[in-house]
Amino acid sequence: MASSLLQPSSSSSLFAGTLRTLDFVDHSRARISAPYTVKCDMSESSNFVNGKPIIPVLNERTLPKFMESAREAKAVSRNSNRLKLFSGTANPTLSQEIARYMGLELGKISIKRFADGEIYVQLQESVRGCNVYLIQPTCPPANENLMELKIMIDACRRASAKNITAVIPYFGYARADRKAILPIVLCACFLCYFIEFFYLQLVFAFCLMMSTNGFHMQLMELFSPRQTQGRESIAAKLVANLITKAGADRVLACDLHSGQSMGYFDIPVDHVHCQPVILDYLASKTISSSDLVVVSPDVGGVARARAFAKKLSDAPLAIVDKRRHGHNVAEVMNLIGDVKGKVAVMVDDMIDTAGTIAKGAALLHEEGAREVYACCTHAVFSPPAIERLSGGLFHEVIITNTIPVAEKNYFPQLTILTVANLLGETIWRVHDDSSVSSIFQ
Repeated sequence: MASSLLQPSSSSSLFAGTLRTLDFVDHSRARISAPYTVKCDMSESSNFVNGKPIIPVLNERTLPKFMESAREAKAVSRNSNRLKLFSGTANPTLSQEIARYMGLELGKISIKRFADGEIYVQLQESVRGCNVYLIQPTCPPANENLMELKIMIDACRRASAKNITAVIPYFGYARADRKAILPIVLCACFLCYFIEFFYLQLVFAFCLMMSTNGFHMQLMELFSPRQTQGRESIAAKLVANLITKAGADRVLACDLHSGQSMGYFDIPVDHVHCQPVILDYLASKTISSSDLVVVSPDVGGVARARAFAKKLSDAPLAIVDKRRHGHNVAEVMNLIGDVKGKVAVMVDDMIDTAGTIAKGAALLHEEGAREVYACCTHAVFSPPAIERLSGGLFHEVIITNTIPVAEKNYFPQLTILTVANLLGETIWRVHDDSSVSSIFQ
């Protein structure tokens, strides 16, 4: 009996042509066969020259289908007389791809560093009265790139630019977006004191009686997965203030760690979702939907994984329960859901040291998963991420190029998808005062 195949919704499957692949995967391996297949319009596969991948050139002809249909409803102006693109030093390759898609040249800018580490920025062309877009992710080294972005914004403001948009494919410090959650026992005391609810007091008294067995400590771990100390900063808000005070009029960011970060800015923020690019790539694989399960590597990413699973033919969802004992340190405890004999797709917004996702993948294999895919937008890849990701736990690691990946960090399972077309089209729509959200509908 023929089984239905992995079919993302129309909004995601139309991101054809926006990917690039570091094609190290062994194509001699037999792919999963099925009576029907769903394929996306892939760009030409990468070739190799002296062992280095050659990425196909993206241009206007590779415009994703969903953008073509949206443009038929309302044409987007392509008047670039007052539009200027400038790139920082964090990810010049992505900036060049965006400019190539838009049919523009990157603006001339001089960025230097003095012997003492200070940054010097000079615009080498006029931007008076122009809408300026500065492309600079705040990826590692985060402080260097963030300071460079602020100085670029200041240079444009002092050069009388009409509007300054900070295009930040990866927004650093996004994880420092809140203070620690109060332990459950203190919350219970607070509620008992003010509400004075009889049954609630009984429950709390029971918890205290069980304290000799460490019961209340287990409750604290359950309800406070992010255990941190008090008196800590909310750096995401601070960085938002710094970018705003530097002179930015608008921010364009990709897949913020949490949506609340948009509220930290006192200027408009356009939040670009890159998941459809990954969804379209997954649609090119002949994987039966009955064999697929989407896995959230922690409880905090359930909403993200649920939205991802809904677009993959409403695939089932599994959750990895982890207990974090410190920053960049994770311990996997158990799995919620069934993955036995299935292809597990782990979804997260970023991979830093890969501790969480690697331990989650090991647990999935222990529970009988046939293959494990890792998908994320931002590949921070702090050591020892490469060792963990290339250790054989993952069938494929799918990322985007919001953060540049050094050539020394390439490994056979790595696939990089480009978001240049997506960001380029978003810039055009912002410049034309057109709807950005309609891209994803």
